[in-house]
Amino acid sequence: MVLGRKGRHGPMSPSPRPAPSPRPAGASRWPLAAGLAAGVALDAMFGDPRRGHPVAAFGRAAAALEARDYADSRPRGAAHAAACVLAVAAPAALLHRRTRGRPPWQAAAAALAVWAVTGARSLHHEAERIRLPLHRHDLASARDVLPSLCGRDPSQLDATGIARAVIESVAENTSDAVVAPLLWGAVAGIPGLVAYRAVNTLDAMVGHRSARYLRFGWASARLDDVANWIPARVTAALTAACVPLVTGASPVAVLKVVHRDGGRHPSPNAGRCEAAFAAALGVRLGGTNVYGGVAEARPELGGEGRAAEPEDIRHAVALSRAVTVSATALAVLIAGVTGGRRRSRPARGSAPR
Repeated sequence: MVLGRKGRHGPMSPSPRPAPSPRPAGASRWPLAAGLAAGVALDAMFGDPRRGHPVAAFGRAAAALEARDYADSRPRGAAHAAACVLAVAAPAALLHRRTRGRPPWQAAAAALAVWAVTGARSLHHEAERIRLPLHRHDLASARDVLPSLCGRDPSQLDATGIARAVIESVAENTSDAVVAPLLWGAVAGIPGLVAYRAVNTLDAMVGHRSARYLRFGWASARLDDVANWIPARVTAALTAACVPLVTGASPVAVLKVVHRDGGRHPSPNAGRCEAAFAAALGVRLGGTNVYGGVAEARPELGGEGRAAEPEDIRHAVALSRAVTVSATALAVLIAGVTGGRRRSRPARGSAPR
């Protein structure tokens, strides 16, 4: 207790303690914003870890759990999805809580999480690995590499079919592997990053319309649809915004094709991204794809465009890189703005002025 000085008319009241200075607006969120940017930079420099990749470890654990809890049932599939997502989201939430108030640690943790769950460099690298043999007219080598990027059967694809498959995969994965995790990280921190990647990985593992997964994978597929609804449309908008820098096409023309063709795709999200890339590159996407011996006919996107060519892969990669940069800037901005709205609470027991 601080005693006041003795005055002429008796002891004075205790001197009030100075009120603690409030933290600057957004101080609690700048580490997240910095971590998002740093994580994208780490991915650009180093790519995915070659050994001990956290996403691969999650996939192995999810497969082991599936071997125990599989049943041809929607409720069992929903329980499987919930268990897998909670198993990684809970530790991520604890890490997020433990690093709060420790800006360097929070930024470092966010950067490592972004590095683990995004995959821009790997996406672009695999696309280039397919473009180079196509450029040399080495169709056999291009077919050998294609499964590393997408799941369709490459055995009967010609150069045009392979180029179309690569562009469609780059378009969809620019959203799934870059834009979506960054947006979820911006609004929900490390738990958002980790939970989104878990949802997206589960969809890739069990969200198929095959006999085995039609019911068991239903919940995982629907959860992925919800998680990607906004990011896919943001990806289309960013593609339109970036296209003048890559191909010189009109952003308005790109958005018109997205509005016209985006809903034709079987996926409520992938069609928006693919339609945007089709319009940006001036090519036609869609058609018949073969997965595991089963042919799927998909409507054409960008119908007024030409057939895809190997050189279009290079432009698709350049466009994806531009979207990656703009998505990173957007995520950093969102993290900063949402942080600015959080006001520090007054100290306990402090008197209002």
